[in-house]
Amino acid sequence: MLLKDMLQNIPCTLLGGSQEIEVTGLSYDSRKVQPGDAFVCISGLSVDAHTFIPQAVEKGAAAVIVTKDVDPIPGVTIVRVENARRALALMAKEYFGRPDEKLTTIGITGTKGKTTTSYMLRAMLEHAGHKVGVIGSIGAVIGDREVKTSNTTPESYEIYHLFAQMVEEGCEYCVMEVSSQGLKMDRVAGILFDYGIFTNFSDDHIGPTEHKDMAEYLYCKSLLFRQCKVGIINRDSPYWQGVTEGHTCAIETFGFEEGADLLASNHHFRKDGGALGVEFDVSGALTCHVVTDIPGRFSAYNSMTALAIGRDLGIPLTDMLAALKTIRVPGRVELIDVSPKFSIMVDYAHNAVSTESVITAMREYNPHRVICVFGCGGNRSKVRRYEIGEICGKMADFSIVTSDNSRFEEVEDIMADIRIGLDKGHGKYIEIPDRAEAIYYSMDHAEEGDVILVLGKGHEDYQEIKGVKYHFSDQETILKWKQERLGEE
Repeated sequence: MLLKDMLQNIPCTLLGGSQEIEVTGLSYDSRKVQPGDAFVCISGLSVDAHTFIPQAVEKGAAAVIVTKDVDPIPGVTIVRVENARRALALMAKEYFGRPDEKLTTIGITGTKGKTTTSYMLRAMLEHAGHKVGVIGSIGAVIGDREVKTSNTTPESYEIYHLFAQMVEEGCEYCVMEVSSQGLKMDRVAGILFDYGIFTNFSDDHIGPTEHKDMAEYLYCKSLLFRQCKVGIINRDSPYWQGVTEGHTCAIETFGFEEGADLLASNHHFRKDGGALGVEFDVSGALTCHVVTDIPGRFSAYNSMTALAIGRDLGIPLTDMLAALKTIRVPGRVELIDVSPKFSIMVDYAHNAVSTESVITAMREYNPHRVICVFGCGGNRSKVRRYEIGEICGKMADFSIVTSDNSRFEEVEDIMADIRIGLDKGHGKYIEIPDRAEAIYYSMDHAEEGDVILVLGKGHEDYQEIKGVKYHFSDQETILKWKQERLGEE
């Protein structure tokens, strides 16, 4: 592709060379530059990418995209832009042939519920016979193929590359989690989503490397509704008007409170042996009775979100209801069928907000006891450990403190920090550093009507220890216990 065609929608200044040159690739990592590439200088919080220009040129970069003046380089085109991240996105869009415009794109933002909603919607579309791509925190899915990704919302080059693969493999739809960081850092620049969805908003992702305060966090989420055709909004959220401020899209709403376009009512919790779920009625834009085997009131909201968008997409109601009844989302309140005596589920909750949310949800089923099996990640905030420990100390009947991804810290040191929070919450607990042993202990000592929550890792299938990722799956461990103890596959 000619460089000028890649840059056609980007205000820029030519500092040297010519935009008429042919570019054979696009890169933002100097280590991965191939001969003929355009290298885009994306700087991080502590690294100035312009310092890597010599390495990129040595590897054969034909053009360099910069955000400040640099000295001319013989044989290399240099173009200055205002925003390198936005430039990368718009260049990738052109390079991959505008693949987003060949898909129906659905972007989901919110503090919680993005992953579950995306998988619900995927299940609905597939049940109706459509091929679907998904991009999110569990990774990317293209039809039946899974692709590892590094962030909930990957870098723009990866997004457009995934879009192109989806188009090539016959996908009609892409359902995508759009994080506030992804919006803030222009990872989805250039995409006009057909539908934007807001699930909810709560305190999270505030810090020096994320958002400076809640106002900025909410503002970044609101950007999606200036970048989509139709916005579908949880009207029960006290932040729904804030997230739609300045919107340029049509607005549709859902919720349990009067005034929503899609209205839920008569909600109650289902309990059948070790299986838990919810059911409720829907009126307004749709009329139906919904049953899903994903537990918790938040599952009703996620189901409503999926119904709202599914209706707009024209998915038959029978397909939507059938998908909601059978859907399972990896590592998101994922019930593992073990025994009618107790319920055990795996969830990705790894901060105080999500931990409190999932324990609160399980309390609504009036369990005999709530037992939490959890650890915390190494080389991460100690405050998070204190907070999770305190929440479990106050809200769980019993906790089993164990390992997570200890990284370069000692498991015993992490557990000591968690213990501070547990003691503050006056919780009952034991410590079992080996995570498999901890999970086994929880089931070996389960009592009739218990709910066991295995928290922190969710869909992850590894433990990271001293820079090495070792295979480990909570789900596999639970099923291994079932086979060994109960003799069942």
